[in-house]
Amino acid sequence: MASGVDPPMEMLDSQQKFTGFDYDLGLAARLGVSFTFTNRAFDSIIPSLQSGKHDIIMYGMNDTPERQKSLYFFDYFHAGMDIIVKKGNPKKMTGVLDLCGTPVAVAKATTQADLMRAQAPKCKAAGKKPITVVELPTEGDALVSVRAGKAAADVLDAAVAEYTARTSGGGRQFEVVHDPAQPTGYAPVYTGIGVLRKDHDLVLALQAALTSVIEDGTYNELLAKYGLASYGVRTAKVNAG
Repeated sequence: MASGVDPPMEMLDSQQKFTGFDYDLGLAARLGVSFTFTNRAFDSIIPSLQSGKHDIIMYGMNDTPERQKSLYFFDYFHAGMDIIVKKGNPKKMTGVLDLCGTPVAVAKATTQADLMRAQAPKCKAAGKKPITVVELPTEGDALVSVRAGKAAADVLDAAVAEYTARTSGGGRQFEVVHDPAQPTGYAPVYTGIGVLRKDHDLVLALQAALTSVIEDGTYNELLAKYGLASYGVRTAKVNAG
């Protein structure tokens, strides 16, 4: 299992063992097998499947048409992206155009990086410089950059942003910039479990396991546990992105 640290989806406890929403889904038990979660850099996870090192991706990966060229996604989450800044919002950010001309930290090879680069025409139309996109190895590195004042903001999945602001440093380190024009976050997208397109049997097995988790109520219980009820789905769709 190629994974990483992306709270609350995937986290490491005090003993460096995986926990979080994805882990608690218990898909391995539904399949009668065991999963070994491996902590990897985000930009290495698709190559790790293609090279045969791993079989499944569970790392908060957004389902996009480009990624569907290599993978099937079992979509189990739907959320936009949010801006997260230092507590107190020192630069008084109110929306994405306030990021123009500033350094914004994101995890490397993510859809957030693409979203920020795509704002260049809007920045230009507003008479501002483009966003300086700073791609870092992990989401944790991006958050450290914001805390250190090296980046004005981080952009990440809305659910992750909300959880981080609520829990990091007891809620004293970050806050989410809520844009009234984007109540569900920017560019809402499905998040899914990724499997290589050639692995047909695994595709069918995982879809059945995820469907059972949704239908017996476990899924909704976990959404409530992690404060993610706003981002749940009703069915386990394949490649809905």
